[in-house]
Amino acid sequence: MKVLKISIALGLVFAVAVASAQIKTYDIKKYGAVADGITNNTAAIQKAIDEAAAKGGGVVLVPSGRFVTGVIILKSNVELRLAKGAFILGSPIRADYGEGKASALIVANDAHHIAITGHGIIDGQGEKLLKDIYVRLRAGTLRDTEWKIPNPWGQTRPAEDNRPKLVEFKNCDGIKIKQITLKNGLCWIQNYKRCTNLVVDSIRVESVTFWNNDGIDITDCKNARLTNSFFNAADDGICLKSEDPQGACENVYVANCKVRSSASAVKFGTASHGGFKKITVKNIIVYDTFRSAIALESVDGATMEDITVDNIKATNTGNAIFVRLGRRNQKAPVGKLRRIHISNVRVDVPGGKPDVGYNMEGPFVREPHNVFPSSIVGIPSGRIENVTLENIVINYAGSANKSVASLSKDSLEKVPEQIKNYPEFSMFGELPAWGFYIRHADGIKIRNMKLLCKGVDYRPAIVADDVNGLDLNTLIIPRVPAQPATLMNKVTNLNSQNIKLPNTASKNAELK
Repeated sequence: MKVLKISIALGLVFAVAVASAQIKTYDIKKYGAVADGITNNTAAIQKAIDEAAAKGGGVVLVPSGRFVTGVIILKSNVELRLAKGAFILGSPIRADYGEGKASALIVANDAHHIAITGHGIIDGQGEKLLKDIYVRLRAGTLRDTEWKIPNPWGQTRPAEDNRPKLVEFKNCDGIKIKQITLKNGLCWIQNYKRCTNLVVDSIRVESVTFWNNDGIDITDCKNARLTNSFFNAADDGICLKSEDPQGACENVYVANCKVRSSASAVKFGTASHGGFKKITVKNIIVYDTFRSAIALESVDGATMEDITVDNIKATNTGNAIFVRLGRRNQKAPVGKLRRIHISNVRVDVPGGKPDVGYNMEGPFVREPHNVFPSSIVGIPSGRIENVTLENIVINYAGSANKSVASLSKDSLEKVPEQIKNYPEFSMFGELPAWGFYIRHADGIKIRNMKLLCKGVDYRPAIVADDVNGLDLNTLIIPRVPAQPATLMNKVTNLNSQNIKLPNTASKNAELK
C-alpha cells in the first residue's frame, strides 16, 4: 500500500513537471527589445507574442527594465508576465495609438486563456502623452470635437477617442489579471467588454493623471471576480457597465478591495442598457471619495436585480448610498431596479469637499446646497422595488443653513424629477432630508439604521414620498436637529417599530 501511494505521488510530481516544462518562456529581449525607456519596442514585443501564440501558447516575459511600446495585441494561450522591476511604458506619442479613435495600449479580441501577471508596472505615461496630444491639437494635425468645449462642470479636455486606455479586452474568455500595477492613464484604465470567466486579483491601480480615469470597467461580462485590489482613480474606482441592450453583467463577485476616487467608489452604470444580475459586492474600504460609496444606477433601460452589497466602510466620503432608476435613454422603455440588499455599511460624510487637494478633484456643484442625504429615487413611470437596508450607520458632520439653500417640508413636489438627466447623488439639487430621501419606490425595508448629524440642520432625518410598503424596524436617530424627525408623504402600508429618538423630541414623525 505504501509503495502504491509513493508511486502515485511520484507520478503526479512527474506529470506536473512535464506540464511545466511544456510551458515555454519567450523573453522579449531575445526579440530585440531594449530597456532604455526611449526605444519603441512594439515590434519586438509583438513578435514574441505572435511566436508564442503560433506554437500553442506560452509566457511572454518582460524582464526588469523600462520598455516603451505602442499598441500590442495579446493572443490566445499567451500570458504576458512582468518580472519584478519590469515597466511597460506607453508611448508618449499619440500617433502610436493609431489614426482615428485611439487604441488601448494592450488589446485582445476574441481570444481565450490570456493573462497579464507578475509584479511589474504598466505605466501609460499620461502626462507626456497629454502634452503630445495638445501640441497636435493646437497645430491642427489631430482632430477632436471636444477639447475646447467645457463640460457641464466647466472642464475642458480632449475626447476619449484621443485618450487611450491601458488595457481593453473584448469578447474574450478565460482571463487572468494578477498582481500587476497599472498607472498614469488618460482614460479608463482597463475595460473588459463582453468577456467571460474573468479573474482580476491583487492588482494596484494608481491613476489620477486626468479625468475619465476609471480604475476598472467590467462591461457586459459574465462570471467575473475582482478581489484583493487597490484603486486610486480620478473617476469611478470600480465600475460595472452595460452597453449592450442584449447583454448584462451577470454573476459578478467583487470583494476585499480598497478604493479612493474623485467620483464614486463602486458604481453600477452610468451606461445601463442591458442588465446587472446576480452581483455581490462585499468587504470594501473607501476613503477620500468625492461622490458615493455605493451607486446603483439604471437609466438606459437595464434590469438591475438580485444585487447584494455587504460590509462597506467609508470615511471622508461625499455620499453613502445612491440608488437611481431613471430614463435617460428615451428610445428604450424604463428599466427595472429590484431585489437589492445592502447591509453592514458605515459611512462618515464630511461637512466639506472630501477630495480637496487631490491632483484631479471631482467637480464642484455649482448650485448652492447643503449636505446631500443618501437616496433611493425612481420616477413616476418606473418604481424601484424591494430594497432592504440593514445595519446601516451614516454619520453626517456638516450643518445645513436655510440661507444657503432651502426646501420646505411642505414643498416636496418642488424636488425635480430629472427623468432624462445623468444620474448623480446631487442631481436633484437641495433635498428636504439630511439623512435619507426615498421617492417612487415599493417595498423598502429598513432594519437597524442609525443616522447621526453633528451639525445643525433644519430638515427631517428621513423623507419618504410616494412609497408603497415602507417597513421601518429599529431606526435610531440619537440627535434630532429639527422637527419632525421623519416625514412621510403619500406613504401606504407603513409599518414602523422600535424607532429610537431623543426624549426631548416632542414631535418625532409627521404623516401627510
